[in-house]
Amino acid sequence: MNESASFELTRQELQQFRRLSTPQKIQKYLDDLPYNKEPRGPTCRSPRRVIRDRTAHCFEAALFAAAALRLSGLPPLIFDLEAVRDDDHVIAIYRTDGYWGAIAKSNYAGLRFREPVYRTLRELALSYFEHYYNLKGEKTLRAYSGPVNLGRFDRIQWMTSEKDLWAIPEYLLDIRHTPIPGITRRMFMDERSFKAGLVGTVK
Repeated sequence: MNESASFELTRQELQQFRRLSTPQKIQKYLDDLPYNKEPRGPTCRSPRRVIRDRTAHCFEAALFAAAALRLSGLPPLIFDLEAVRDDDHVIAIYRTDGYWGAIAKSNYAGLRFREPVYRTLRELALSYFEHYYNLKGEKTLRAYSGPVNLGRFDRIQWMTSEKDLWAIPEYLLDIRHTPIPGITRRMFMDERSFKAGLVGTVK
């Protein structure tokens, strides 16, 4: 069975994904997309709709990146970073020579790409801690999930669906998350780091 039959992608969609042959190229594609601020209400677009609509927020970008990784021969994995007094952050993850890296889109500069230099998913998750904060300047990351292979959602055609894919974030809410140890009080950003992380923010 060919790729278009397997994933119901059009020839044009397959050509787009084939151009994104490395994690770095996938990240560049997502960086160039306008950030989806959901002006008409919450959305959970499939990768097909991301290509067509030319916009994505962090969750939609993670699904898109996972689809691109799948078509480059890697498993379509996502990873949930759980926060307090803040939004969770969902990223696509990949492994190169036994080390983890990540692809992500965010309104915060420090919550995006990670090179594959992390030995464990705990190390990868902790690399986001200092950059993960709300608009009050509080560092808000508290836990992380295990890797989720989106192949489990092939039945709802997550790569091409015209419907919003709420089943996936609902699943992420239900799975076990590992707490980040050592947090016994609220922690806050210094002013310079706070401003640096907001460079390029979409209001």
